[in-house]
Amino acid sequence: MGCWPIGVFLEAFFISTGVVTLAEMGDKTQLLAFLLAARFKKPLPIIAGIFCATMLNHGLAGALGAWATTQISPEVMRWLLGLSFLAMAAWTLVPDKLDETDTQIATRWGVFGATFVTFFLAEMGDKTQIATVALAAHYSAAQWGAWAVVAGTTAGMLIADVPAVFIGQQFATRIPMQLVRAVAAGVFALMGLFTLLRGERLFALI
Repeated sequence: MGCWPIGVFLEAFFISTGVVTLAEMGDKTQLLAFLLAARFKKPLPIIAGIFCATMLNHGLAGALGAWATTQISPEVMRWLLGLSFLAMAAWTLVPDKLDETDTQIATRWGVFGATFVTFFLAEMGDKTQIATVALAAHYSAAQWGAWAVVAGTTAGMLIADVPAVFIGQQFATRIPMQLVRAVAAGVFALMGLFTLLRGERLFALI
């Protein structure tokens, strides 16, 4: 589709990073990072497992979002994306809890394998995966837009979860989770309203 301005690349990357970092605070995958760090006490393979699982999970989500834009008309996609962002805003306000199945760790695969499997499964259908699908669809009109989103959402996961691995539960108790969730919900709500009212990118930089 021709040359894609660097400003739009940075827009997609930083918006994706910001909203996922905020949405991940108090999310079940951050709680899972606490649990894995307490159980194994080996931060580096845990972080590597989080990174690889997130890249695979969000890569699939990004591909799905980009593919959806080729199958659905722009007008219908605009409404789907706008309503999806508004739904994400409401969902972000609800605190997450770990399911019992999320805490069952396959220790025979080692620390990296256990982290990779549990994080990948915990992210299936999670708010950050759904957000990646929506953001990838939102930016897919530009060249490499979906992959800028995947890079951003992966960075957001690491920003939220890596401190949890090193600092543990004390890190979580110092963060005003209600305020963080409210800010994240506000960002999703604004994106939804802009999408519905304008039918364009959040910031018209192209």
